[in-house]
Amino acid sequence: MIGPVRRPLRARTRQILRYFGVVALACVLAMALARTEWHQSLENVYYDYWHVFSGVRYQPRHTAVVSMDDETLAALKDDPLAFWAPHFGRVMDVIMRAGAKVVGLDFIYQVSAENWLRKLNLPDSEISRNYDSPLRAALAQGNKILITHLVQLNNGELQLLLPPEDHLVLLPGGINDLGIANLNPDDDKYVRRFYPVIIPDPKYPGIGFATQLALRALGLDPGLAAWNVAGERIERRLESRPIGYTGPTGTIPTISMNVLLQPDALADPKVQALKGKVVIIAANNAGSSDRHFTPYSRGPRADQMAGGEIHANIIETVLSGRYPKPLTMPGEIAYLLLALLIATYLFQRLAADRGAVAGLIMAINLPVPAFLAFRYDVVLPVAEPQVGIALSFLAILALRLTGEERERVKLKQMFGRYVSDDVVDTLLSEGNRPDLAGEERHVSVLFADIRNFTTISELLNAHEVVEMLNAYFSRVGEPILAHGGMVNKYIGDAVMAVFGAPKAYKDHARRALAAGLGMVREAAEFTHWMRERFPDRGLPEFAIGVGVHTGSCVVGDIGSVKRTEFTAIGDTVNAASRLEGVTKELGVPLVASAATVNAAGEGVETGRRETVKVKGREEPIEVLEIVAVRDLGGPGAGEG
Repeated sequence: MIGPVRRPLRARTRQILRYFGVVALACVLAMALARTEWHQSLENVYYDYWHVFSGVRYQPRHTAVVSMDDETLAALKDDPLAFWAPHFGRVMDVIMRAGAKVVGLDFIYQVSAENWLRKLNLPDSEISRNYDSPLRAALAQGNKILITHLVQLNNGELQLLLPPEDHLVLLPGGINDLGIANLNPDDDKYVRRFYPVIIPDPKYPGIGFATQLALRALGLDPGLAAWNVAGERIERRLESRPIGYTGPTGTIPTISMNVLLQPDALADPKVQALKGKVVIIAANNAGSSDRHFTPYSRGPRADQMAGGEIHANIIETVLSGRYPKPLTMPGEIAYLLLALLIATYLFQRLAADRGAVAGLIMAINLPVPAFLAFRYDVVLPVAEPQVGIALSFLAILALRLTGEERERVKLKQMFGRYVSDDVVDTLLSEGNRPDLAGEERHVSVLFADIRNFTTISELLNAHEVVEMLNAYFSRVGEPILAHGGMVNKYIGDAVMAVFGAPKAYKDHARRALAAGLGMVREAAEFTHWMRERFPDRGLPEFAIGVGVHTGSCVVGDIGSVKRTEFTAIGDTVNAASRLEGVTKELGVPLVASAATVNAAGEGVETGRRETVKVKGREEPIEVLEIVAVRDLGGPGAGEG
């Protein structure tokens, strides 16, 4: 018995190695593909839609935007935008008097109105000397951040566009009162990330505009090498971070600049709400080009977001510490492996079509945990495990096509007519293939015979006999297949079935008894078919006898060189055949040996009991009438 034990063990080992090999291969390939640009674009689509589905993610607490909107342009239509310095100064003054922490002007200008007027050589006047005084006064008071822009010239050189020199000298913090306002979209033009520091060298005004405002709001020194903000360490180096958007366009509190230019502006509740906040003055009018795609720019209500509001979202991210955080490398590997372990297990256990459906269901449902995790600022990959699942399925399919499918076809050809498809699938999935050269198995053998068949066949013609047998065999074969048995052969009007080979079942005896009871019921119903099909023929009442015996026998592919069949031989088969004949003596439809009843376990209801001596055996056999098999919930449980 050593050989039969080792074969399943080796098959199981190969199956386990193949399982983990496929998982590992799919994991490595999926992670490699996840680093490609096209794959990242897929992840970005999921990431963007998590924003769209979430709507407002959290209420902004730290920022507000003063909008240079269409209302403001209409109110100041007589003043060119280049001459708005006095208006900016007055608005800054109102904002600071309302109690704001710091004001940022998201408007680039490189020459003051006063210097430009002097270039025209106009007569000297009070207005030409003091036109910008409201803005200069506001800048000199401090807590004002002006923007710079980093641009690339035609020769490839990078250059900072700075505010006018006569305004720079008024800034108490010098270059630390400047911030680079460049937004850095991804390749698809969507702004998802930002750089806290764009030029690490402290000799230059290299801190991002939003970061500079956040540091000033906290009173932190922008000249340091690193800052700890909301539990995050921000270092003076080029490093991008995800923007934790608070919501779609309009989520950041916004007030028209024209409101702050009114004489009673400080009495307005919206102006009073600026207290304690970082306020950005930015353009957001119909003609503004400072509008950008964000993760919210998808779907039917897609809209671009003004640059000033994006900067405000960056400030909210820095001050709240709510960065959308992707998984660490170990976390990514663990998450991917979990999905692949489940998917590959299903692919190995299921047929190809069912496996494809299972994999598709998994892939479709992967966005669900990703979206739920995003609500807590955790970014789970979606496209990566989806690709991994597809790769796993293709790998299993390739293995089947090159090896297992050939064996499946062979097993189908050998056993397909005698056992159910589920049995063949189980044989393949478990790797416990029958030894066709022959092996000893403990099985239960069932024989069933038609009573008075000789008389019936004499009263029917040849075609009618074949028709009757085909109809009968079709019916009584179903209970055998349903309980995992093998319809081994048809011998005239007799049926031989084996339980426990080719698929080994611990409860083969119980399965055989349950199948026998099912055959008896089918035979009873077949009586009606006989009456309707052959009325007035004087046929005897249709009935069958079923005998079951349990024991050891040899199973294998037996026959001549030209023709073989998988069957069972031995004393157990001979005894089962003889027990079928005992049903006539006892006058019952189904009998089984005591060995079968004992092997079947609890729940077997018996009737008449006899000890008989059957032909071919010296020792008598205790035979019991089988009345019912109560369903105890096991896999081979039968019916009463």
